[in-house]
Amino acid sequence: MSSSRSVFKRDDGQWANKRDDAGKASSLHDTQKAAEAAARGMLKSSGGGELNTHGLDGKIRSKDTIAPGNESKVRDTEH
Repeated sequence: MSSSRSVFKRDDGQWANKRDDAGKASSLHDTQKAAEAAARGMLKSSGGGELNTHGLDGKIRSKDTIAPGNESKVRDTEH
């Protein structure tokens, strides 16, 4: 299931990582970079989706498509 998330600066100065259809942020961060990393990780683990990062002016400054995570299991390869 793909979804979309936005990263934006709140009025209190914190950077929010929020699923677009959610009522409140999934996580809050001191930096935009940390909020983006959290959003990317959540999108990867939930099947991928779109990440919209907003600048200080509130306008979207970048859009990224995040692919689903590749959580391959370790296999025993002994012969």
